[in-house]
Amino acid sequence: MNEYKSIVSDGFELNICIKGTGKPVLVVGSSVYYPRLYSEELFRDFQFVFMDHRGFVRPPRKLVPEDYTLDKILSDIEKVRLTLNLTEIVILGHSGHAFMALEYAKKYPDNIDKIMLLNAAPTNSKKRQEGSNLFFNQDAIKERKDVLTKGMALLQSDIEEDPERRFVHMCLRMGAMSFYDYNFDASYLWKGVFTNMEIIDYLWGDAFAKIDITEGLNELNKPILVGLGRFDYLVAPTTLWEPIISNFPQIKKVVFEKSGHNPMLEEETHFNEVLTNFIIKQN
Repeated sequence: MNEYKSIVSDGFELNICIKGTGKPVLVVGSSVYYPRLYSEELFRDFQFVFMDHRGFVRPPRKLVPEDYTLDKILSDIEKVRLTLNLTEIVILGHSGHAFMALEYAKKYPDNIDKIMLLNAAPTNSKKRQEGSNLFFNQDAIKERKDVLTKGMALLQSDIEEDPERRFVHMCLRMGAMSFYDYNFDASYLWKGVFTNMEIIDYLWGDAFAKIDITEGLNELNKPILVGLGRFDYLVAPTTLWEPIISNFPQIKKVVFEKSGHNPMLEEETHFNEVLTNFIIKQN
């Protein structure tokens, strides 16, 4: 049975979806989108807490930049944790939300048991993004490239017709870069998901591009799992993590060989095993 709650932070109503019982796993992102990705099997052993951040809720007023700094996001995560009285949490961040999860863990390490970073590159800089695109052009088969070309040709008209869902349109039209099955239709995952483009543009385009994730990692003595999809061309290649992993032994990497950007959906059984083993393993 699902449980739904909401908290208000600076006027933002952040919704929370709670599924399952057991060790708390706090998933930062959208309380609508992310519950659709994870297997019901996991909820028998763990309590997944899916929380909105400000980029996925309607703004309470005309926004100013101070409303959506990364520090504000981290404070919201802590407010959710306190409200729900969660302790020794596993914090999980997928894609850009991995930056939020890791920075939260650095700021509030006493609240953290373990950290899961899924399908994220070590940086969201323009140089890294260009490198990922280059890797796609070198590595992807022709059929995958053709599907991407057809999708991207429709993106501009999608955005002109519905500019407030630009982020969603981009995710869908770039499906050939983000799914092992490059013909997969992910539109059902995004149904009913609100996107605040002012906040998303800032976080993905500015805040995440400037983060040096290695800063403060020496002091963060917590197990970190980095889960990556072999065919996740959005943050490719998986070798980007090697220089960081070699310097920070608390980080372990798992590559899902038949997944793109969403191994929890694409390789459900294998992903469930990896997540379960990581959480229950003694530090």
